[in-house]
Amino acid sequence: MARAVSTRRTVVFTIAAWIVALILFFPILYTIVTSFKSETEAIQGFDLLPSGTVESYAAVQAQSNYFKFFLNSVIISVGSTLLALLIAVPAAWSMAFSPTRRTKDILMWMLSTKMMPAVAVLVPIYLIFRDTGLLDSRLGLTVMLTLINLPIVIWMLYTYFREIPGEILEAARMDGASLWGEIVYVLTPMAVPGIASTMLLNIILAWNEAFWTIRLTTTNAAPLTAFIASFSSPQGLFWAKLSAASTLAIAPILIMGWFSQKQLVRGLTFGAVK
Repeated sequence: MARAVSTRRTVVFTIAAWIVALILFFPILYTIVTSFKSETEAIQGFDLLPSGTVESYAAVQAQSNYFKFFLNSVIISVGSTLLALLIAVPAAWSMAFSPTRRTKDILMWMLSTKMMPAVAVLVPIYLIFRDTGLLDSRLGLTVMLTLINLPIVIWMLYTYFREIPGEILEAARMDGASLWGEIVYVLTPMAVPGIASTMLLNIILAWNEAFWTIRLTTTNAAPLTAFIASFSSPQGLFWAKLSAASTLAIAPILIMGWFSQKQLVRGLTFGAVK
């Protein structure tokens, strides 16, 4: 029997949730507000009232071609996500439905690679990219972001696949389904919510990756993270322009996250509650 929740407790939890949400969203809000100020107003101090000027956006677009950086971000984030799914779906299937005594060790090893500081492998990765001609290329960044996020993608898909009854796959095999047909026509359609949420999360992670995208690109393949960094110069930080550039960079991912929040929550909690 479900436990009754009092109205008072519901109100308290709702207020607490709104307070936490506002605290988390406040830096984004302040960035957006600052982007609609002049440089003089931006450095005067804390103020949540924008002047309404769009001169910072005009200056940002005049200095850099926003759409070039935007296109690079889209290609790199979507490309790395599709490539990661292409590798992760068969890998997660094998670990979920044909596990060995080393499966858990392999999963923990993959997750442990995320704990290694990126700067520790910066020099060898840079030299490999330089010698293979992948520096400042979309292909190089796509491969790099795929490798960075692959452990998370495999872990998430493994969790989702574990919730699918193995008897369904056995029935497909008895009906003559091949291994590829089992994965494509039986497993994948059943795991669409999990795959969709994994795909969305991976796009967000790839979109926001700054360390590697700034260090492995200069102009040709530079995404929006490099676009933001370009407004930090030795002459100083131009807060209004920097805020405008940041707003333009985060706007697409904020809009995507807003419209896909139900899918994200459903996928991230898939299998967590019975």
